[in-house]
Amino acid sequence: MFIQTEATPNPATLKFIPGGQVMPSGTANFDNPGSSSESPIAEALFLIEGVKRVFLGSDFITVSKASNVEWDILKPRILGAIMGHYQSGRPIINDVVGDATSESGDEITRQIIELIDTRVRPAVAQDGGDIVFKLFDEGVVYLEMRGACSGCPSSTATLKHGIERMLQHYIPEVREVRPYE
Repeated sequence: MFIQTEATPNPATLKFIPGGQVMPSGTANFDNPGSSSESPIAEALFLIEGVKRVFLGSDFITVSKASNVEWDILKPRILGAIMGHYQSGRPIINDVVGDATSESGDEITRQIIELIDTRVRPAVAQDGGDIVFKLFDEGVVYLEMRGACSGCPSSTATLKHGIERMLQHYIPEVREVRPYE
């Protein structure tokens, strides 16, 4: 098994591409070891000292590290854990939990979700991350940054200058885009 590794715009996150499907549908984000019980591969990765966050995309896994650990020490351990998981035959995830879809909410919310899903998420996935719609309230769109996007130094610029402008162009009711905390 050959696992490709790619840098992301976030220096604390690497993208691992195992050469096949990771998630059958949707994505999964694990911010700490306690949140990883539904994913055997995330649990295995959190056993590695220095792993801070795990994100599972359609055909990639992004791992974020703690600031006190260097990639040259961490990367071989992560590659070994991913390879070991695939060789074990265990599932990637036990239960897939979905995010909001374009069928939920009012018309404006459906339009926002559709634009995020079709224009933003595919581009962000190339960098090892995801952006998920959480809420539209009084003209403000709240989005959750996941994977390489979470904690990325350029995530605020992405939200404000890229996504906010695009949503305002198509949906005049959108006044602002903020990160979901």
